[in-house]
Amino acid sequence: MTNTLEPTEPHNYLPFLREITQESKVANEIKLGKKILVIMGNPPYSGLSANKGKWIDNLLKKGYRRADGTYDNGYYKIDGLPLGEKNPKWLQDDYVKFIRYAQWKIDTNGEGVIGFITNHSYIDNPTFRGMRASLLESFNRIYILNLHGNALKKERCPDGRKDENVFDIKQGVAIGIFIKSKRLKKRKVFYADLWGLREEKYKWLDSHNISNVKWVEINPKSPYYFFVPKDRGLEEEYLKFWKVTEIFQVSSVGVVTSRDRFVIDFDKEELKKRIKEFTNIKISDELIKTKYKLSDKKGWNLGEVRKRVMRKKEWEDSIKEILYRPFDKRWIFYDDDLIERPRKEVMKNMLRENLGLVTVRQIKTGEIWHHCLITNLIIESSYISNKTSEINYLFPLYLYSNSKKNINLNTEFMEFILNKYGKKITPEEIFYYIYAVLYSPTYRKKYEEFLKYDFPRIPFVDDYERFKRLSELGKELVDLHLMKRKLPIKVKFDIPGSNFIEKVKYENGKVWINKEQYFEGVSEELWNFYIGGYKVLDKWLKNRKKRRLDSKEIEQFLQIVEIIRETIK
Repeated sequence: MTNTLEPTEPHNYLPFLREITQESKVANEIKLGKKILVIMGNPPYSGLSANKGKWIDNLLKKGYRRADGTYDNGYYKIDGLPLGEKNPKWLQDDYVKFIRYAQWKIDTNGEGVIGFITNHSYIDNPTFRGMRASLLESFNRIYILNLHGNALKKERCPDGRKDENVFDIKQGVAIGIFIKSKRLKKRKVFYADLWGLREEKYKWLDSHNISNVKWVEINPKSPYYFFVPKDRGLEEEYLKFWKVTEIFQVSSVGVVTSRDRFVIDFDKEELKKRIKEFTNIKISDELIKTKYKLSDKKGWNLGEVRKRVMRKKEWEDSIKEILYRPFDKRWIFYDDDLIERPRKEVMKNMLRENLGLVTVRQIKTGEIWHHCLITNLIIESSYISNKTSEINYLFPLYLYSNSKKNINLNTEFMEFILNKYGKKITPEEIFYYIYAVLYSPTYRKKYEEFLKYDFPRIPFVDDYERFKRLSELGKELVDLHLMKRKLPIKVKFDIPGSNFIEKVKYENGKVWINKEQYFEGVSEELWNFYIGGYKVLDKWLKNRKKRRLDSKEIEQFLQIVEIIRETIK
């Protein structure tokens, strides 16, 4: 009848509910005072936690003193320093709070055991590195049994077989056993995987205990303290490279409109027409709400917004081009009153001549494909991926301050480049080199494990001539991906018809858009080419479902096919 994460006073004001009052009193004695040696269970997982009380929040962030006198710094610090996460929201998940509560309880006892089955994100996600470091300080033995089953990551067994969750959920899970004992002197961490179908996992779990599992001992180290096995030699090599967040000074996630269908359109004139209606004083708020499915929300009142936009005489100047999805350029009414998060502090630099690198911090979907793309325009937040764990970050090459154009590259990094190659290299040449590296299959395969967990790091070759050659290849890719080159077309689209996209289907080299028409000559390699979380050709067509392709769009699709062909080459 009480909430573990919310210590409360007994309900003395409810004398007619004696049992509840007594239960609340006993629960609080257990939660806050009584010595508990074993805590186990399956706490809830909820990214949008309702448990936002001050007590548990302080426990997460401010830490506490352990029974042995040592101090725990909480989950928001790492190696004595602030975590430095722009958006550490996953640390607010309910299961994290329950682990934190249990850890605090055992720590203040000075000994004990925790056994939880939870979301398995905390074992390797970089956001949880402070949590892992804290747990390592508290416990002498940590056992992680990764039960996998993550449908969101599309996990499969190492041999390619289907992998299932032990529960009816999409989020993968793990059993964590944490032991604190004065008799255990050395701190050790052990890890094991369990793959397969649900029933196979149940049978295995029934026949195993902590003593007969084939554990692998791991040695979590700074800066990530991973609770999963890693190639130490390769990790040390990779961590010496420059991270993109160290190369570029300023970055931002993409634009979030919260009303894409209203403020974004394929056709500039259609968008203008909508905004003209929106600013027409003769049309009621209710009609606008109904017609365009717009509704009031906290901090956003349609009537007030309309009045403000009506006062803007030059509102047409706010119609800008935006890269919405890979090779999918559209128009946006880029106005602060209608855009939820315009990110103008960074995006304003993309409204002038510029180049921007778009990449993600973590890769959760499928293979380590090309999780980066170029832009010379502002971008929507899901430009190369629509997964919440694969947030799109934009790194502009230049920053504009009035009429002044500044390089968005760190001074220390530029000094490193000058010292390494002994000559002045332009920002564009460096940018092209980085782009070439990120598209290198060798690079992606070699550092696959590390690319999953954090922003990419860039190795710089020792020889200038090799640097120059890679930079030239990067420029070729940039020109291709900005669609600056017109390529000879090898795919056919020559069957007369409506050009209306009803259903997109790939079959034997043909991409069908309706029952009569198809693009012919598209190989499986081209059709299955991904950028970020999107299968490019499939996504581009499906975004235009229930629309008629005009001649310009048909030509554009044919060019995208050739761009992918040339990229692979």
